[in-house]
Amino acid sequence: MSRGRWSQVRRSGIYLLGSLVSGIVTVLALPLLCAPRFALLWADRHRDRAGRLLGTPPASRTDPTTRRALLWLPVNAVTGMALGLLALLCVGNVVVATIATPLWWAFTFEERPRLFIDIAVTGWTTALTLGPLQIVLLAALTFLGFPPIARAHARICLVVLSHSTAGELAERVAVLTRTRADVLDAHGAELRRIERDLHDGTQARLVSIAMRLAVARQVLSDDPRDEQFLGELLRDAHEGTEEAMTELRDVIRSVYPPILADRGLDGALTAVTTRCGVPTRLDIGDLGRVPAAVEAVVYFAVAESLTNAARHSGATTAGARVSRTADRLSVVVTDNGIGGADQRRGTGLAGIRRRVLALDGTITIDSPPGGPTTITMELPCGL
Repeated sequence: MSRGRWSQVRRSGIYLLGSLVSGIVTVLALPLLCAPRFALLWADRHRDRAGRLLGTPPASRTDPTTRRALLWLPVNAVTGMALGLLALLCVGNVVVATIATPLWWAFTFEERPRLFIDIAVTGWTTALTLGPLQIVLLAALTFLGFPPIARAHARICLVVLSHSTAGELAERVAVLTRTRADVLDAHGAELRRIERDLHDGTQARLVSIAMRLAVARQVLSDDPRDEQFLGELLRDAHEGTEEAMTELRDVIRSVYPPILADRGLDGALTAVTTRCGVPTRLDIGDLGRVPAAVEAVVYFAVAESLTNAARHSGATTAGARVSRTADRLSVVVTDNGIGGADQRRGTGLAGIRRRVLALDGTITIDSPPGGPTTITMELPCGL
């Protein structure tokens, strides 16, 4: 018999005897353990014991709910005492038989204890035969039975104290919901940092270069002795710098519109609807705090939708409504144009959809031939 097997038997025996003590304590201290705080602590202790016995990594277990912790109290009382008593009887009878056999004749006949199989010992032949037989049988039962019995109790413990699949999924969704706010805030802060660095750094240097080139061109154009080819070089550099600044402004607006940082979502949408080529009514409710990433998506979506309405739909009126319910931001853009909006025709709707879906939002486009067109978006605020 391997040393590892006996070590496993020893650990299982200690676990079962500990479960017996735990079951008795559960019964005696039941009123105290019914308090949610103590029930959770008691459940955590048993879950850790069961995990160590089964070798379950701590990271794979989730904290029990109060309901499951309370459910574990009667289960622990019944299973712990029943299986623990079985272990105690096996160990106790082995010890008693081992000690009693050599001392059998220290007692009078009436006082002599009976063996586990309840046969009275009347002589040395019976004592020396049935005593060791009892020890062997109980030792075999201990060796073969303790590990599976202990593992069975540990599995019962983890099943009762672990979440169901649906519970784990619900907890995972709750965790993702709580952490999404931090992710969106970090993303928004990064967008603002990039916009600020480009605006205050790269763009500022390009503006300075363009101004110096413009002054140089002016000086050269006033001096007839300047060479023509030098003037052409400066002119090309000046024009290239202005083109670079134009492209840079487009990049800045695509990363995080500066108007959002300056005027907020309300002011930015007001500016968009005011500049729209179609008379547009804007309705904004109380939005509270909205992550910067969500603000950027809403701004781009409304701007692109109204641009499409002005360019392609032939609409005479349009509307944009932004409202918030709990942690969901709702955006509805409508126009009374000819309808038939299709994201496959390159009208910018595909880009809107990508931006919305990137933040785990939803978008619905209702644009039957003849109109009207309604684009409905919902975005999580991550709060």
